[in-house]
Amino acid sequence: MKPLIRSIAVGVALFAVGAVMLERAKAGSDEFFAPVTDPLTRQECGSCHMAFPAGLLPARSWQKMMGELDNHFGEDASVDAATAKQITTYLVAHAADSTGYGDMRRWLRGVSASAAPQRITELPKWVREHREVSPREWTRKEIATKANCVACHVDAERGYFEDD
Repeated sequence: MKPLIRSIAVGVALFAVGAVMLERAKAGSDEFFAPVTDPLTRQECGSCHMAFPAGLLPARSWQKMMGELDNHFGEDASVDAATAKQITTYLVAHAADSTGYGDMRRWLRGVSASAAPQRITELPKWVREHREVSPREWTRKEIATKANCVACHVDAERGYFEDD
């Protein structure tokens, strides 16, 4: 009898793991963005903040941002030319409007084709997704800023932005 109970327990555990994995896969429609995989981009961008998935902004935004690193949201985030070029190439290749990488254009609905938004938190889709969050929540010390995705989305650095 014990082997049967053990088999059932293993089966239930495998089912639970499978259900979690299926839920993660379903999150891909609106809540999964491929995380940054380039080591240099992860290192440089991630040294000050979460390395945001390139699929959250269009290529023109990343190009503009990388061209203005001396004033990156009030900070000097300058890097040498070779580093800037490699990071820019990666971000542009994986941007929301890149047809070669998941094509995240749905995230850009409501953004003018000529606009180069710099703040993910100001995109219409981001605003819609977060409208239920009260202004008071953003002031909590654990959150501190709308750009602190990991405060609410614990798997954000792995690309998962479902509500936790």
